[in-house]
Amino acid sequence: MTLPVATTATVRPGAVLADVLPASTAARARVRDAALVLGGAALTGVAAQLAVPVPGSPVPVTGQTFAALLVGAGLGARRALASLGLYAAAGVAGMPWFAEGGSGAAMPSFGYILGMLLAAVVVGALARRGGDRGVLRTAGTMAVGTAVIYAVGVPYLALATGMSLGQAAAAGLVPFLVGDALKAALAMGALPAAWRLVGRKS
Repeated sequence: MTLPVATTATVRPGAVLADVLPASTAARARVRDAALVLGGAALTGVAAQLAVPVPGSPVPVTGQTFAALLVGAGLGARRALASLGLYAAAGVAGMPWFAEGGSGAAMPSFGYILGMLLAAVVVGALARRGGDRGVLRTAGTMAVGTAVIYAVGVPYLALATGMSLGQAAAAGLVPFLVGDALKAALAMGALPAAWRLVGRKS
């Protein structure tokens, strides 16, 4: 059966990539969704271990933010909320899969995890409206998601460390802008390409 919503970047939006995965019954759809939620949390946890310390900043460069935004775009808002919520809850409970094997809510960088949770939901909602179907739309979607992460993470960093907001931005935003641009470029290529592949197979 063809899926017209998934054929090209110009068709009427309404589906996310996860919706293309087959599920012939409601029970199978629930199993599929549970696997996607667990997989998204695991992907974010693994990506968080790809960390590079930033001199003078308590926040390392990681693959975590990129993974969280991909989870949002790929799964949609509802499943992304469950996936990143699971990731955050398990990390707070002690699972060492925050950046650099960290866990708990006492880290100055915990605000970025909360920001990722919110950003995944926002990106998922935008993806369901076609925000991941073309290069420019994907760039805009990733930019919005990244802005949401910093909007939560930077003020949290300031409060947790006693920095001024400007100092927190210098330590927790400015050093990451180049890396964020590279992550956005990867998403700009990967997500529209995935939709084109789906369109050829549908």
